[in-house]
Amino acid sequence: MEKNFWLERWERGEIGFHQNEINPYLRQYWKELHPASKGEVFVPLCGKSRDMLWLREQGCRVLGVELSTIAAQAFFKENGYTPHRVTAGKFDHYEADGIRILCGDFFDLNKNDLAEVNAVYDRASLIALPPGMRERYARHLVSILPPATQILLITFDYPQHEMPGPPFAVSKSKVEALYKRHANVRLLAQLDALPQTPYFQERGLSGLQKSIFLLTLH
Repeated sequence: MEKNFWLERWERGEIGFHQNEINPYLRQYWKELHPASKGEVFVPLCGKSRDMLWLREQGCRVLGVELSTIAAQAFFKENGYTPHRVTAGKFDHYEADGIRILCGDFFDLNKNDLAEVNAVYDRASLIALPPGMRERYARHLVSILPPATQILLITFDYPQHEMPGPPFAVSKSKVEALYKRHANVRLLAQLDALPQTPYFQERGLSGLQKSIFLLTLH
């Protein structure tokens, strides 16, 4: 997807992908990460996700990256924060109470930006990208993360021809193809998610599987 696609979605308020509640799979499976994690957690394409609040409550420092200034500012405003803002390099930095959002392009991140990260939470990043960009995303992510970083990854899988993304279908085999050279890939759970997601039923899907993975970088 081009940058303008996401910027325009935020400008028009077309953010059906945003969840007001803390993701239940984050609550359930975060303990599987051996940091469980008291270091810095990276949340790519973070939007204004309230999951960042939950991660902070666990004692983690949180680092998000988000293309849309509207999303970054809304996160802090809606949660009662007045962030400190500075511009450094290619990013505007917003920070308050141990949560920092870098506003800019994910692909402009480098190893120095993520030097303190020991865990990643990816609920809405990989599935937001079409196949070609997804491969570029995974390559860049593993190239800038410290060794042994763990990634909690949540994906959807469904017959792609039944619905245009985003979110896009990402199967277990696709996750393995993207990451197996760089990480140990462990499937934590696969769940039938269609009965709990009327939005996808209304879009005509015949099936929807949610998968939760734990990736540990070599």
